[in-house]
Amino acid sequence: MLSGSFPAAPIDPKRRRSLPVPKGVAEMKTFTPDSSVVSDVIPSPNHGERNKSRLPDMIVLHYTGMPDVEGALARLCQAGTEVSAHYVVLEDGRVIQCVPESRRAWHAGVASWAGEEDINSCSIGIEIVNRGHDWGYPDFPLRQVAATIALCRGIIIRRGVQGHRVLAHSDVAPSRKKDPGEKFPWQALSDSAVGHWVPPAPIVRSEVLKLGTDGDEVMALQRALADYGYGLTPNGRYDPATADVVTAFQRHFRPQRVDGIADASTLTTLQMLLDSRRDAAAVATRL
Repeated sequence: MLSGSFPAAPIDPKRRRSLPVPKGVAEMKTFTPDSSVVSDVIPSPNHGERNKSRLPDMIVLHYTGMPDVEGALARLCQAGTEVSAHYVVLEDGRVIQCVPESRRAWHAGVASWAGEEDINSCSIGIEIVNRGHDWGYPDFPLRQVAATIALCRGIIIRRGVQGHRVLAHSDVAPSRKKDPGEKFPWQALSDSAVGHWVPPAPIVRSEVLKLGTDGDEVMALQRALADYGYGLTPNGRYDPATADVVTAFQRHFRPQRVDGIADASTLTTLQMLLDSRRDAAAVATRL
């Protein structure tokens, strides 16, 4: 099990693949990387100004969701795709920077968190090379996880990112996205001071809230999810939007069973997260 602080993992030259640089990128102006763990800069033309000069205080983690790294880099770094990310973490642990942190990369799409709807302007986007659910969804290699932790640790220090603002793409876009998914080792990141995590409550037989349920218990669940940050308007009805948010919550915080049904384990885990965040804020206020 991963724990502690991870340095960037060394690369075995015999296993190192040459980087598949997309066409046209070689002619682009490069830049100095923001992170010391970056091994290569492959600049993307797909970025802009952060709205209202917003400083990033959030990290959004993605998987590439494509069959190979060549296709992923082409999509992220070629003009016209209107997609990009600040960083790409390869399976062998190398970290590529595509967009300077000062710029607004186009990674989140239509998304929201804690009342903010321009997630691209307030976040750093990290793409982790993984084929994703549509292509077999392999495990994330240890070397890649270690590199992701080292990269995030640096961003957290530079940008003052709070743990509960290290998020999955599925957290900020629950009706559209699954990444980086239930196999992503969020607990290992938390063990290295990256992100927010509590041990999930055990799954036991219990009453559940599910599609079609309505009433005060559903309203309380929706308010708790919205309080944590999810873009959900409480209405007392367990509708498809609520099921999508519960599914996203489970992918991140209760990955043992991802079914969009709010059982006792899901409800208890959510309450523990809210309590943990509240306790941490109280401690920070006293310091």
